[in-house]
Amino acid sequence: MRGWQVAELGDPSEVLTWHDDLPDPEPGPGQVLVRVHAVACNFPDILVCQGKYQERPPLPFTPGLEVAGEVVATGEGARAAVGDRVLGTPPMGKGGYAELVLLDAESTLPWPDGMSAGQAAGMFITYQTGYCALHHRGNLREGETLLVHAAAGGVGSAAVQLGKAAGARVIGTAGGADKCAVAKSLGADEVIDYRDTDLVAAVKDLTGGRGADVIYDPVGGDIFDASRRVAAFEGRILVIGFVAGRFAEAPTNHILVKNYSVVGVHWGYYRQMNPGLIPQWQDALGELWAQGRIDPLVGVELPLAEAPEALRRLASRRTTGKVVLAP
Repeated sequence: MRGWQVAELGDPSEVLTWHDDLPDPEPGPGQVLVRVHAVACNFPDILVCQGKYQERPPLPFTPGLEVAGEVVATGEGARAAVGDRVLGTPPMGKGGYAELVLLDAESTLPWPDGMSAGQAAGMFITYQTGYCALHHRGNLREGETLLVHAAAGGVGSAAVQLGKAAGARVIGTAGGADKCAVAKSLGADEVIDYRDTDLVAAVKDLTGGRGADVIYDPVGGDIFDASRRVAAFEGRILVIGFVAGRFAEAPTNHILVKNYSVVGVHWGYYRQMNPGLIPQWQDALGELWAQGRIDPLVGVELPLAEAPEALRRLASRRTTGKVVLAP
């Protein structure tokens, strides 16, 4: 098969190497071999190439955390059939930046009917994270105000749609007129351009000084610092990630005085600690898709052979929606 490998750590543009003759994987017990129709690009793909991710697979490895594809072979005891269209997350280091990938049959989920390959690959982690965060960890209620940072990005765009589906008033933040327009098109009730607007003042103005009930923060850094200042009484700040590059601090005296919560959301940990929740969340997401209440946004789709360019665009933080690759 053809695919990408990393033999030394560094910037993806320098260390990703294309191979035309990688050995085809063979499914073991409980595994399925999947022909990749699309693989989504995520910030951890960049970090793992650089050796900065919390998991460090042995060299050489293949990135790619989420795929959509078709089962072409099954191992002994695998509860799947050749021809099944599935979503899945390969083991770290044996990822989807290749034409074929192995998945554990028990962890695969159905590819929703009518969804494109790019949407299917790009919705798995993003929408699962959003559903887990807003409903399981954040207890978002109808009529509450949800503030979504980076609302035009892959993670943020999912949160905007899921927040609207839950009946929340959604305020999005984005950088620049184009991204603000995207966030608005996704359903955000109001959008704040943080490049030329005082974020704290704008949120307080839009909420009559009360602040946001739930804040969805995949950015961290200065954005988290601003979020603390606009959290409503009994508000919940959902910590999704740190694409800003700085781990913000949450001073406990401020949390105590304002009576808000800082809530960590590590979706991947549920696969270890409570995996039964994931298919339940996927069923709920599938129903929302069938009802037309979510529509995963693919902002960039490139051939698999252009993976370094895809990751360069993702790292620039100028993309909207998900960045995906198709073999």
